[in-house]
Amino acid sequence: MIIYDTIIYMKLTFNGGVGEVTGANYLLESGTKKILIDCGLHQGSHFSDQLNWESFPYNPAEIDAVVITHTHIDHTGLLPKLVRDGFKGRVISTEPTKDFAKILLMDSEHILLQEAERHKKEPLYTLRDIEDLMAKWEGYRYHEEVEIGPFRVTLFNAGHILGSSIILIEVEGKKIIFSGDLGNTPSPIIGATEFLGDDIDYCLIESTYGNRIHEGPHQKGVVEDVIEETVKRGGTLLIPAFAMERTQKLLFEINELIENGRIPQIPIFLDSPLAIKVTDVYKKHTDYFDEETIKYLKKDHTLFSFPGLKQTITTDESKSINDIQPPKVIIAGSGMSQGGRILHHEKRYLSDSKNTILFVGYQAKNSLGRKIQDGEKVVTIHKEKIPVKCKIVSAGNYSAHADQNQLLDWLYPMRYGLEKVFVVQGDPEESEALRNKIVNDLVVRAEIPEKGKTYEL
Repeated sequence: MIIYDTIIYMKLTFNGGVGEVTGANYLLESGTKKILIDCGLHQGSHFSDQLNWESFPYNPAEIDAVVITHTHIDHTGLLPKLVRDGFKGRVISTEPTKDFAKILLMDSEHILLQEAERHKKEPLYTLRDIEDLMAKWEGYRYHEEVEIGPFRVTLFNAGHILGSSIILIEVEGKKIIFSGDLGNTPSPIIGATEFLGDDIDYCLIESTYGNRIHEGPHQKGVVEDVIEETVKRGGTLLIPAFAMERTQKLLFEINELIENGRIPQIPIFLDSPLAIKVTDVYKKHTDYFDEETIKYLKKDHTLFSFPGLKQTITTDESKSINDIQPPKVIIAGSGMSQGGRILHHEKRYLSDSKNTILFVGYQAKNSLGRKIQDGEKVVTIHKEKIPVKCKIVSAGNYSAHADQNQLLDWLYPMRYGLEKVFVVQGDPEESEALRNKIVNDLVVRAEIPEKGKTYEL
């Protein structure tokens, strides 16, 4: 009699984060055990926003755990909905990611509630759902192994934002890497992206900048030049900034520029209550800073404070910025100009040629930021037509995302062991460009998965 061993196939399903930058959501199954890697919100267009109200393509109650690469809402934004719909498992990430998540999700809840009311929908989730989620959330250090049924999970520094992770999952004798968002490394404060070995079987790699090369390594030079030009013209510099990482990097580098006398001291406003809260979490987790930043702190320096900086928390404080004569700098959210206080400043300052708007982060397709960046002469803000006459500057090298060369460099050490690479989290042209480079330059099988497709690994 012949006895056949039972083969348990590992399955990977792409429920989001394919054909688009946002909405990361990957389901990994081994036998009856199921884990998610990220559970992100769809962002960037009205159509994308509607996807957030659709039912999950799996039963949340059957998910044993969710492992989170980092806190950005396009990777975490549907977690409270997952809890509301029956998820009772564990949530795994680094400690900073856990602390950031509550702040960002509560901020997002307010925005999504307004969206729901506008379209006469039920709220996507409530503050109670966020509290229930946080009770399930566990924080771990880099390189600390976590067991989830048959899955062994290890987090590595992605160099993207504080606490961001590359996720290594070992199961059924295979190793799978989820890149999350890889950083434009080396980055101030948070250190360099970690490289892994040549024994990885499968890799999901982001492709946000899959077809682009950053302009150069001199990030501070861009900010220094733009501030000096703004002062000479007597204008206002607008910086739509993401509350997390981009804002802290800006503050850190402006602080250095002022300390070294490289820019004049002018009023600089941090007009983002969310960014102010996030900065406080940075101060809590200094053990995640790189060695250079820790040495800097030991010399009695401050990272995020300098003469001329004013944090405007209340609405009245924000409005009072208009009373301050230029030159001045306004750093405000949101980073893609899809909401937040930056919209009020853009309505006021975009139409003046003395002013400048500086983009220091990725602008998704169809976002207001992308329209301004692409040179549209008139944009609509709060149902008003606003002419765009100010100077437009994009600091691509200031991005927190790895460019094409950095993505390929990160993948290079794995090339001999890889069975396949899945190219995710990018616009179609970006993903296709990176896929072609992986196939032609690294001679590795690579595919852009379709949304909803399941692969047996």
